[in-house]
Amino acid sequence: MEAPVKKNQIYDVVFEDLTHEGAGVAKISGFPLFVPNALPGEQGTVKVVKVKKGYGYGRLMELTKTSPDRTEAPCPIYKQCGGCQLQHLSYEGQLRHKQKVVKEALARIGKVDVTKTTIHPTIGMSDPWNYRNKAQVPVGEREGGLIAGFFQKRTHEIIDMERCLIQQSENDQIVQAVKAICRRYGIRAYDEQAHKGWLRHIVVRYGEMTKQAMVVFITRTADFPHKKRILAEITAKFPSVQSIVQNINPKRTNVIFGDETKVLWGSEYIYDCIGSIQFAISARSFYQINPVQTKVLYDKALEYANLTGEETVIDAYCGIGTISLFFAQKAKKVYGVEIVPDAIEDAKRNAKLNGIENVEFAVGEAETLIPKWHQQGIKADIIVVDPPRKGCGESLLQTIIAMKPKKVVYVSCNPATLARDIAILEQGGYETKEVQPVDMFPHTMHVECCALLMRIEE
Repeated sequence: MEAPVKKNQIYDVVFEDLTHEGAGVAKISGFPLFVPNALPGEQGTVKVVKVKKGYGYGRLMELTKTSPDRTEAPCPIYKQCGGCQLQHLSYEGQLRHKQKVVKEALARIGKVDVTKTTIHPTIGMSDPWNYRNKAQVPVGEREGGLIAGFFQKRTHEIIDMERCLIQQSENDQIVQAVKAICRRYGIRAYDEQAHKGWLRHIVVRYGEMTKQAMVVFITRTADFPHKKRILAEITAKFPSVQSIVQNINPKRTNVIFGDETKVLWGSEYIYDCIGSIQFAISARSFYQINPVQTKVLYDKALEYANLTGEETVIDAYCGIGTISLFFAQKAKKVYGVEIVPDAIEDAKRNAKLNGIENVEFAVGEAETLIPKWHQQGIKADIIVVDPPRKGCGESLLQTIIAMKPKKVVYVSCNPATLARDIAILEQGGYETKEVQPVDMFPHTMHVECCALLMRIEE
């Protein structure tokens, strides 16, 4: 079937929705056009720039009707940078849109009756800026000098950045200072085309509660030109820096971290807290980007679990033990499983750091290990899952159904796979009681959820 639009033609359109990348969606004779910087309810003219089978892309030429939720993006490089998608949508509008995304995914994919299941309004932040505690910034060169910023949308072209409005301000200051210091000493940036040069990325991690910072140099080779002087300047300028680390990645790859990491100065770890739980964070530790909203999300998970102190809990995909340790404060016993060995070592270290002894961590696939625990007679009253974006494996879902815990608390970073997995659990005897969206990443399209499923009594 021939597309009803042609490249370079201009059309009058009405925008109906947003894509997962934040582009406006307009339809011409049912044919969807994806147009950046447009919002639902707006009207305008667009120029078609690309036509593919089943959909096309357009450029916004003029708006003839604007959304009441439209706002001026405060970031000067917002339209070029790929980091945020929703700065032109008011924060209240963002929260409403994210609730809508969750509700529509549950209804369409999960076949959940959203008239009977409570999908709460999205919990946002009182100040939705400067929340990211980790800056991971690629380095390049322009006119003989170092630049550091974020990649332009859908390219590997670096936009030199002086400030990122969603980064912790301390992170921003450290990144800019490290860039300036390295530029002064003639440090060469890595060139991914030629596979030459030295500095690939600058990574800064920051503990919101402890005010401790870590600087990570990701380099192509193990040497470190002008090391003593560079480290001395960083530590003199930033008393918050407790750790400076070098990670060596000699491969021709887009993967950021290499296999070898060494401490150049200070400690291997910095520390931060989520609620009353303290966490040790290394250069490669997984740690939530927004600890303020992480506590909101985990408090909701705890509320849904409604622990009395007598329950056995299994935490699938436990990572460095964040949810496990939260639950262990109120449960009788918690078992955590995670496929990444380093994460399990971090989890054990974090349990010891907090003096929590009623938790046990194991390395392995949740889909493999939890069925074995079931065969060994371990019975869970509550199973909590916090899987990656791809959701839970089919075998894990079937094991949950077979184990018949009273409750499943599902923490999700992807409403689509949450809805898919809820459909399977509901077919297996569970009912979705309520879902709470949480805005972990303001000004982006991402939304986290916490869902409570209860076993239907036979």
